[in-house]
Amino acid sequence: MRLILDLARGMLSRRRRQTLVSVLGVALGVAFFIAIASLMRGFQTYFVQQVIDVQPHIVIKDETRSPLPQAAELATPDGAVAINGVKPRDRVRGIRAPGDKLAMLEAIPGASAAAILTGAALLRYGSRDVTITVTGIEPAAYARVANLQKDMIHGRLEDLRSAANGLIIGQALATRLGVQMGDSVIAVSPRGVSLQMKIVGIFHTGLVTLDQSAGYALLKVNQTLQDRPNVVNQILLRLADVTQAEPLARQIEARFGDRTESWEEQNANILTVFIIQNAIMYSVTGAILLVAAFGIYNIISTVVFEKTRDIAILKSLGFTEGDIQRLFLVQGMIAGLLGAVLGCVLGQLMIEGLGQVRFGTQTPAGTDRFLMAHDWRIFAVASFFAVASAAFAAVIPARRAARLDPVQVVRGAA
Repeated sequence: MRLILDLARGMLSRRRRQTLVSVLGVALGVAFFIAIASLMRGFQTYFVQQVIDVQPHIVIKDETRSPLPQAAELATPDGAVAINGVKPRDRVRGIRAPGDKLAMLEAIPGASAAAILTGAALLRYGSRDVTITVTGIEPAAYARVANLQKDMIHGRLEDLRSAANGLIIGQALATRLGVQMGDSVIAVSPRGVSLQMKIVGIFHTGLVTLDQSAGYALLKVNQTLQDRPNVVNQILLRLADVTQAEPLARQIEARFGDRTESWEEQNANILTVFIIQNAIMYSVTGAILLVAAFGIYNIISTVVFEKTRDIAILKSLGFTEGDIQRLFLVQGMIAGLLGAVLGCVLGQLMIEGLGQVRFGTQTPAGTDRFLMAHDWRIFAVASFFAVASAAFAAVIPARRAARLDPVQVVRGAA
């Protein structure tokens, strides 16, 4: 094998210009792959972290995923029964036995749970009215299931207890209303209950839907506002391992019967967009590597054409077809490996360079720069594709070289 490596290195070094062009082509493909993948992965990771930090991992709601079966369906499960015009039952909404369910959920290793009540309300300040969703929370319990506290720019969650009817709202909502810390607003619920509430906190998450239309109050205060005493309509769950959210949500729904949604289900549309983005990214960067592979194919084919007599001599000395094929495969892999190493260096430089770019303005994502991911797996995948494409490009000329008949070559030369 050492002899094959020496021969491959010698053949490549004699065509330095073509070898350099092929190596640079692979290196640029790897570098662009790394830079684009880091950019995409950085944004996706930042978005998922924002979603996971602001929202709980699992939400249990006071509803069922599908309507309850009717008596006729239960009586004839296998019959041809069609039911139309069934009126929904008028029942009191709310999670039944929330205390027992909270105790069971808290017993799950690595899980924290909190019960809340959400409801719509109309905030009125002066002549301006804005509709928001008010969430009634217990600050200590809610802090264990959501990281809203880190997004507070004024006040704390515990400040909800400092006023009779404290309210925390998003910065964008405060701007729309024109309110500041300490101002009082009128909150009116769909039930007609009206409360005067005091702004005790302002947060900024970077998620427009939350910052413009979310408010937080004490659980008892929101129960009074919504005219639903002692009622909770959601249980929030936060896990130590976010990857277990979806399977655990299915288990909880099967156990309790309440509709249970994981953060992955709630953001399925956005996660699907990420899959499409990744597919586009791999297609574009793969095309660049494919073009670079054609350069390797060209140089190996040229070497095979020019070294036909040398190949005949090697075969006459005892080299087998497998040895000849490995000789030219090694040349392609050497070019691919050199391009991968150089591409990783260039890719890291591109990541560092893009990380220094400033937009000069605050973006909706809450940052003024490119979000780059520093993940060794991106470098590993790019290097693997580079070496694999180089080896694949060398297969055809290597097989052609292995099939050369030394007798025919010598006769042709004579």
